[in-house]
Amino acid sequence: MKNFNKNNKERVEVMALFGYEMTPCQPLMFRRQGENETEVGELLRTQIRFVGGVALHIFDVLVGREIRRLEFDSSTLAWYLTQ
Repeated sequence: MKNFNKNNKERVEVMALFGYEMTPCQPLMFRRQGENETEVGELLRTQIRFVGGVALHIFDVLVGREIRRLEFDSSTLAWYLTQ
């Protein structure tokens, strides 16, 4: 993937559904800078990691035949594509 910084994170815009059934947040699609939207086919796994008092909400999603990881940083309210 292009445009990754040294931490292998790329900031993306995400459209997500909040408060859906048993999943409090579900990413539906994301957009990388200068590209069209990419639809999320399936939510595979979610987890929360606490790093220095900040909660990172991690979503492993299926996009086509590839597994991608989206992270939501609760302190900056920013979304990142990490894989």
